[in-house]
Amino acid sequence: MTDSINSDTSRRPPPGLLSRVVRIEPGEGASVAAGFLLFFFVLGSYFAVRPVRETVATVLGTQRVADLWLYTAAFAILIVPAYGWLVARIRRSVLLPSIYGATALTLVVIGMLLGEDEENLRVGTFFYVWISVLNLMLVSIFWSFMLEMFDAGQAKRLFGFIAAGGTAGALVGPAVAGLTVTTIGNAGVLYVATGGFVAAILCQRLLMRLWAKRGAVTAGKRGDEGLGGNPFAGIFIVLKSPYLIGIAVFVTLLSLVNTILYFEQLRIVNDAFSDREQRTQVFATIDVVVQSLTILSQLFLTGLIASRLGVRTLLTAVPVMLSIGFLVLLVSGTFGSIAMIALMVLRRWGEYAFIRPGREMLWSRLDTESKYKAKSFIDVPVYRAADYVGAQASTALTAVAASPGLAAAIGAVVAAVWAGNGWWLGKRHDKEGSTK
Repeated sequence: MTDSINSDTSRRPPPGLLSRVVRIEPGEGASVAAGFLLFFFVLGSYFAVRPVRETVATVLGTQRVADLWLYTAAFAILIVPAYGWLVARIRRSVLLPSIYGATALTLVVIGMLLGEDEENLRVGTFFYVWISVLNLMLVSIFWSFMLEMFDAGQAKRLFGFIAAGGTAGALVGPAVAGLTVTTIGNAGVLYVATGGFVAAILCQRLLMRLWAKRGAVTAGKRGDEGLGGNPFAGIFIVLKSPYLIGIAVFVTLLSLVNTILYFEQLRIVNDAFSDREQRTQVFATIDVVVQSLTILSQLFLTGLIASRLGVRTLLTAVPVMLSIGFLVLLVSGTFGSIAMIALMVLRRWGEYAFIRPGREMLWSRLDTESKYKAKSFIDVPVYRAADYVGAQASTALTAVAASPGLAAAIGAVVAAVWAGNGWWLGKRHDKEGSTK
């Protein structure tokens, strides 16, 4: 890929502690560090806000939250053509920092409103829907740009380490929220996250400069100019490609497994803790445990697995483990809160450490328009529509509440299909790489 950062594979990276964690070739260091920091601030800010979102969800109630997933899916669908229009017409050096700036401003306004009345259902409803759509879009936008900066070979080496930047942020964010919420309140946590998004603006601008210096604008290339085309192009690109349809199915199955575990988590914490700030602390603690496991895996395992065993291993290991976990619950008949939360931790750790980097690697050999327009369509509306379908299957949700065994059986089947789909996608990606 001519607009990616060029690496000189004939030279070895300088020795040091960092080179033992990730193989960074000469000329890549500054961009990798900037990407690491950008993802740190983006996910750190979001994960500081996430416990507040979950606390707002307990105030709104499980049924209202399930209903809100319709609005989340609807807004996720609407945001894709809007984003497609923006990315088609606005230079990415302007658009990407502006998105972080708009996010920071919105958090300030919501913080002020929640500070006045934490039980304001309208504000809580808007906040829950907005942040649920935005978090997927922010992550999708970040990886779209990383895919433009680095080629497929670099992605296998570097994406695990860059993802660890986000995980470090996702570890620090909830830790800060848990330590400070009793002092500054939930509104104060939103203000802290605002500062993180301001820092993200600075990191994104630095990345754009580094990209430009390394020849992003070359003969015959448009650099960071708008991509042009139809705002709805992402939808049609996906529908024409069996490979991209396969990625959409993968995301859908991931979402269905998440839905089964998510509502159990809300129910367990709501029943166990009556104090809202305690709930925020519990959600923050779960996040800290997950991110601690994830960052170690991303630093020492993700890149190694991708390089030696292929992307297919990243995409299938966790679904296989989850399917086995559900079957163990089904056979043993043990459906206590500790067992379900442990399964939730396994799912989230595996997704962040292996599945998410693997998913991003699947896009590394596609064209720029697919990386922005088709990717945002799959990452946001497809994901949220799957959330809504799972949440609104009222009969299934009732059965889950009444019969954990049935929930475990459904989870095992979905996870097994998910594993098969991931194996097919990863095998195709790895095969294309081996033929080039």
